[in-house]
Amino acid sequence: MLTACTGQVSDQSAGDNPFFESYGTKFNVHPFDRIMPEHFEPAFAEAMTREKAEHLAIIENSEAPTFENTIAELDRAGELLGEVSAVFFGLTGSNTNEDLQAIRQRMAPLLSAHRDELSLDKRIFERVKTIYDARETLGLDAEQSYLLENMYKRYVRSGALLNDEDQTRLKEINQDLSKLRVSFGDNLLAETNGFKLVIDNEADLAGLPQSSIEPAVVAAEAADMAGKWVFTTHKPSMLPFLTYAENRDLRRQLFTAYTMRGNNGNEQDNTGIMAGIIELRVERAKLLGYGTYADYVLENRMAKTPERVYGLLDRLWAAAIPVAESEVVEMQKIIDREGGGFALEASDWWHYAEKVRKEKYELDDTELRPYFQLDQVRDGAFWVANQLYGLTFEPLADMPKPHPEAQVFEIKEADGSHCAVMYMDFHPRESKRGGAWCGGFRGQNRANGEEVDPIINLVCNFTRPSGDAPALLSLDEVETLFHEFGHALDVMCSNVTFRTTFRSADFSELPSQIMEHWAVDPTVMRHYAKHYQTGEAIPDALIEKITNSDHFNQGFATVEYLAASLLDMKYHTLTEATDLDVVAFETEYFNSIGLIPEIVSRYRSSYFGHIIGGYAAGYYGYIWCGVLDNDAFEAFTETSLFDQATAHKFRTAILERNGTADFMEMYLDFRGREPAIEPLLRKRGLL
Repeated sequence: MLTACTGQVSDQSAGDNPFFESYGTKFNVHPFDRIMPEHFEPAFAEAMTREKAEHLAIIENSEAPTFENTIAELDRAGELLGEVSAVFFGLTGSNTNEDLQAIRQRMAPLLSAHRDELSLDKRIFERVKTIYDARETLGLDAEQSYLLENMYKRYVRSGALLNDEDQTRLKEINQDLSKLRVSFGDNLLAETNGFKLVIDNEADLAGLPQSSIEPAVVAAEAADMAGKWVFTTHKPSMLPFLTYAENRDLRRQLFTAYTMRGNNGNEQDNTGIMAGIIELRVERAKLLGYGTYADYVLENRMAKTPERVYGLLDRLWAAAIPVAESEVVEMQKIIDREGGGFALEASDWWHYAEKVRKEKYELDDTELRPYFQLDQVRDGAFWVANQLYGLTFEPLADMPKPHPEAQVFEIKEADGSHCAVMYMDFHPRESKRGGAWCGGFRGQNRANGEEVDPIINLVCNFTRPSGDAPALLSLDEVETLFHEFGHALDVMCSNVTFRTTFRSADFSELPSQIMEHWAVDPTVMRHYAKHYQTGEAIPDALIEKITNSDHFNQGFATVEYLAASLLDMKYHTLTEATDLDVVAFETEYFNSIGLIPEIVSRYRSSYFGHIIGGYAAGYYGYIWCGVLDNDAFEAFTETSLFDQATAHKFRTAILERNGTADFMEMYLDFRGREPAIEPLLRKRGLL
């Protein structure tokens, strides 16, 4: 275990800073109760100073470069910076405030410059290259070889082979991009928090279930609007309103606010920022010798090339559009039958899709929610992990937390040995960005000869408890919890030597997406889906309805997602992006590929946070992994749901090795063959 982040602290960093002393906490978790905003900048400064000194020690080593004195030392360098960064960016995602946002704005260019200074140091690169050139003679094991090869590529891809002038320009681009990314995220959070649909006429609540009305009362009271109802563009508030509210004008108003985030011509407008990011990425790719930014990104991904990505997306698009069009026809029939006198619009989709679901499958979301109490669903995910891998989950009391609402668990292996600590933070608030994700405050490794166990941070934005009822989830939220828990399993089951791993967006969704299959399996649902009032297990009739509705709304879900994936690829396969008008670009592109007007892309340019972060030219990864997870899950259905041999193979071939081996090699070791697309097509009803 990492026992301390102590060391000689420079004068500017001296003082009572938790990062510079032994934490003294159980499992050496971070002392969130003692870490204050003012601690971060001194900690970042000291961490960067230490990492520079660690690199200098490698450079000044008079011995000939070896794997141990160069590659392994580079892997070990920057431990304190990793600690500080993990905590800081974990908090700015889930519990931010104005102080942290200001620090992030100041630190972004400094961290970018620090990374460039180290990655573009020719003295370090020469040592790495010397070892890389002799790699065939060094007798390295598979994990060492993979680390060496990818570390060398990382230096090259960071600009190590560029001349001084081009390196200078690359540094400028990187710093500009870092600042723009921060501004984009801050603007999006402000836009999401800034809109409130205020209802003061109870008649406008017609159609809404009590589980949606009660949180709106709480939101109104929090906004000093007692006696009214407030709905926001946070999905747990917005989606039930779009689904059930009978007032069509109000549904349209809320939907428009959501889809116009970052595109309102105000101080939080992201359209110019997105244009600037794309232009800089085009220039960066050219500078590094790539045809497009997508070529640069995909070189290290499972897909390898834009052509292979488009090959999958285009095939699915052609199959999904007719299905979505048939769904429009079904909903329009209901509108006409009810005498609506209007054509279906994008803001109507959720409302009339729910009517189709009730009519066609006799399935009602409000009928399901009482069986999906949050803690029971969470425990259901724990149970699946226990059945597959023998893991157990014990709540920890009196632990420092990144936010008071967080839950904390110790994970143990089947033999009772400690495996990991996991924080779970489930509900939306203004200090948290939207969506769901699973990160880590510390990763597993044995870099210093000691086992460092992971500390996981699973964050969601689920429906809050309301009135006397606990948090009751929608079926989508159930699947999201299992999805993010799959990412957590990927972290807690990691069994690697080095701190440095090389993961890919088009492979790393496999561990998360395969868990969604267990979420809706009848055996699993019977275990966790119990009525929160009576304790009765979900009736077989309801399970049958869920199973029968497996293809429900899959045209919409696939088209909505693919539109965003294709937009991402279109941006990042541009060879020129000067004076880019992203709104016009987006509109023209969607028209050209035949996106039907009744569907808005899951993400529009002004709030497409995924491609501002690590999913640039990579949002396709979810559907790419959809091929993998559906094919991989069939390995279980071909045997049994909790087949121990298959689970062991998945853990050892995929979860334990992720980031340390070739992606297809890992999959072949698990499945014995390359993945087939047919299971995905069957799952989505696209065959």
